[in-house]
Amino acid sequence: MFDPADYLSLEAPAGATPLKLVREGEVDTAGGVTVAGLAWAKRHDFTGKPETVLMVPADAGALALAGVGDFTPWSLATAATALPGGAYRLEGVSAEDAALVAYGWALAQYRFDRYLSDDAPAARVLVLPAGTDLEGVLKQVRAAAFVRDLVNTPAEDMGPAHLQDTAEALAEEFGATIATIVGDDLLDENLPAIHAVGRAAAEGREPRLIDLRWGDEDAPKLTLVGKGVCFDTGGLDLKPAAGMLIMKKDMGGSAHALGLARLIMDMGLKVNLRVLIPAVENAVSGNAYRPGDVVMTRKGLSVEIGNTDAEGRVVLCDALACASEENPALIVDFATLTGAARVALGPDLPATYANDEALWSAFETAARATADPIWRMPLWAPYAEDLKSAIADTNNVTDGGFAGSVTAALYLQKFVGEDIPWVHFDVFAWTPKPKPGRPKGGEAQALRASFAAIKSFLSLDG
Repeated sequence: MFDPADYLSLEAPAGATPLKLVREGEVDTAGGVTVAGLAWAKRHDFTGKPETVLMVPADAGALALAGVGDFTPWSLATAATALPGGAYRLEGVSAEDAALVAYGWALAQYRFDRYLSDDAPAARVLVLPAGTDLEGVLKQVRAAAFVRDLVNTPAEDMGPAHLQDTAEALAEEFGATIATIVGDDLLDENLPAIHAVGRAAAEGREPRLIDLRWGDEDAPKLTLVGKGVCFDTGGLDLKPAAGMLIMKKDMGGSAHALGLARLIMDMGLKVNLRVLIPAVENAVSGNAYRPGDVVMTRKGLSVEIGNTDAEGRVVLCDALACASEENPALIVDFATLTGAARVALGPDLPATYANDEALWSAFETAARATADPIWRMPLWAPYAEDLKSAIADTNNVTDGGFAGSVTAALYLQKFVGEDIPWVHFDVFAWTPKPKPGRPKGGEAQALRASFAAIKSFLSLDG
């Protein structure tokens, strides 16, 4: 099991190798490299190009050289897997920069090993300079790895009931409380849209709303909402086989909401936290909801189902309405909602929607400060006309293919309470091609930015 404490330390063991960061073309002026070491670097064409690494042997003054450009969380991710196993003492770096690169160093050595029988590779331990907030980094890495683990787990072992088990274990770990409404009880509790989407799933995989609470009731109320579609066949508007290959990740929004909750609780942020996860499987059976059906929602708005493969927004609308009833100071939702967001921004940039300028400013500033990228998309009100239905209050999709992520966000906005600050993340939650520090598979996006933004926007100290 991945534990970031195996890869980061403040104490250097005997024999730890110095690790020197070098900018491209500055090897000769980097300092701390012997004449023999410089000759070794020249012989091996090491220029300090970012994401390159060189081990200098003991007879040349043992050390490791890593090429870096601007400091990002991933500056040392290549080094973390390219260097031999052992301990490396980071030198010549501020505590703040050390904390930034330590995040990627640890996550570069993450692997999803639940189903693997081989041994993990030897650990590369980064020894950080005095004053580095090691505990803070470890908590950030644990939250990101938690998200990765959830998204990577196949649907057979991560259905709605398993997601509930995960949330209950998280609640127990941090002293939170949790309640769950399951199956037909959703109808009794006025959560009909969640029930409609999830009712076709097999016994034991019934739809549910997971409701976690933690913190001080007198603190600012923060509600996180996460799309928990544990597998998406597309419903009766069936996806092609290729479209289903990574649909285990369609609960990535719930993974992000729980991962951010984990970070908030682990950091002891002074909030009154609520997490709402509508957990369903969009399955196909005789009682599956159909194209053309009209589904009622908790808010009282009726929804014509133009496409059963646009199910995420249907389950989220009940959860967002439920969240709004308590008039929280802030609602943040995460959802693997649209392919349109990926067409617009690719896999790495979460499409971000905010209904409040001060709120967006807090998120934009936090994203820059944490090097955790997000990109604002417009809640362009005129496009809401395209969601009109002739027989219901709204359709869940538009007739055309234009602005799919925008219209999905506009649909969700209908269910957010008036004057409640709200941020919606249309995340991919997946790395399709491996990159330094980011293996192919589940990925946590905007967690660090969201934590910093929430702390700033709600004016929190802890």
